[in-house]
Amino acid sequence: MEKNNEKLKEMKKMSNNIRIHTLKSLTNLGFGHYGGSLSIVETLGVLYGGVMNLDVNNPNWEERDYFVLSKGHAGPALYSALALKGFFPLEELMKLNENGTTLPSHPDRLKTKGVDATTGSLGQGISIATGIAKSLKMDKKENRVFSIIGDGEMNEGQCWEAFQFIAHHNLNNLVIFLDYNKQQLDGYLENIINPFSFEEKLKSFGFEVRTVKGDDIKAIYEAVKDKRKNNEKPLFIILDTIKGQGVECIEKMSNSHHLRLTEELKNEIEKVIKKLEREVD
Repeated sequence: MEKNNEKLKEMKKMSNNIRIHTLKSLTNLGFGHYGGSLSIVETLGVLYGGVMNLDVNNPNWEERDYFVLSKGHAGPALYSALALKGFFPLEELMKLNENGTTLPSHPDRLKTKGVDATTGSLGQGISIATGIAKSLKMDKKENRVFSIIGDGEMNEGQCWEAFQFIAHHNLNNLVIFLDYNKQQLDGYLENIINPFSFEEKLKSFGFEVRTVKGDDIKAIYEAVKDKRKNNEKPLFIILDTIKGQGVECIEKMSNSHHLRLTEELKNEIEKVIKKLEREVD
C-alpha cells in the first residue's frame, strides 16, 4: 500500500510538472494548442510517470513500450513529458515550434527523441498504433502500446477501420485513450457531429470500455497498470476531461483549441504558472 501511495505521488508530481512546462512552452511561443494539450496531462503523467517501460538512454530500445499521440496537436504536452522523463533537456521546450526546432507543433519521430510516431493528420495515429501492436503480437513480444485519440478525431472513418481491425485480431497489447473533452476545432461535438454514446459504440466493436475522470490519476493508473490477459478484450478508456484541464481561465473558454495570446491572457496564464510552481514545491 505504501509503495502504491508513493507511486501515486510521483505520478501526481509528474502531471503537475507536465502542466507547468506545457504552459511555459506555449506561453513563451505566444500561441498554440492549449486546450487539448492540457486535457491529457494526467494521462501522460500516469504513462510516463508510472506505467511505461522505457530507456531514455536508448530511445529505440526494442523492449520498450510504445506511445502514439494520435491527436498530434497536443504535442506540447507530450514534449513536456519526454523532457521531464529525461529524453532531452527541459530548456529545449522553449524552442517549441521555432524554425529549425526539434520540437515541431505536431510530433515527428525523425526530429524528437522519444517520439514513436509522426502524427497530426487525424485518424492516422491510431492506425500506426494498430500496426505496431499487430507486429509485436506477430513477433510474440510483450511490449505494450498506448495511444491517445481526440473526440473530434473520432469523426474520421479511419479510426473506425482501425477499431475493427484491433478487435478482430484481439490486439489487447494496445490500450486506447479517448480524450473526451467535448470540443473540437470548430465547436462542441454535439453541434458538429453528435457522437451519441461512445461507450455503446465501442462495446459493439468488441472492446472492453471504461470511463474515468480525466484528472483522476489513481483511476487511470488502476485501469492500465496491468497487462491484459490473453483472453481479455482490448481496452478502450474514455477520459472524461475538460479542454484546458487544470487551468480555470482556459477551462471557462467556449473554444480553447488554439489560442493566440493577448497581453491580458498571457499575464493571467503566467500567474497560474507561478501558482502551480508553488504547489509543486
